[in-house]
Amino acid sequence: MTHEEKKTAKIVEELTIFFFALGAEHVSSDIQRTGTQAVISFEADYHPMYADKVEKLDQYLNGQKNDGMEDIYWELAGSGDPGETSQLLLVGMMIDRAEIVIKDRLVRLKLYRETVR
Repeated sequence: MTHEEKKTAKIVEELTIFFFALGAEHVSSDIQRTGTQAVISFEADYHPMYADKVEKLDQYLNGQKNDGMEDIYWELAGSGDPGETSQLLLVGMMIDRAEIVIKDRLVRLKLYRETVR
């Protein structure tokens, strides 16, 4: 497994841990690789008392990308406390963009990541 594949797997792992910490009872993910791009589709529910964290997903995931930080810190994804938003900031540095749909206590994410092969 290459570093790029491990990074993609860490992203899915971190999102799963984050949503379990928000009370998710349903979590699903899918990864599609085409050429040099990985597209992660992710869906999870959450407990209503965490709506404030869910509403900030765009801020965390579509923040400024920093390739240097990604190369140094990607292995730390998943090492913080569950539900920590700092881990989502790291995920945001590891992806190129995120599409986020929040409706009826359900979050649908589509994350795009250019990979090097």
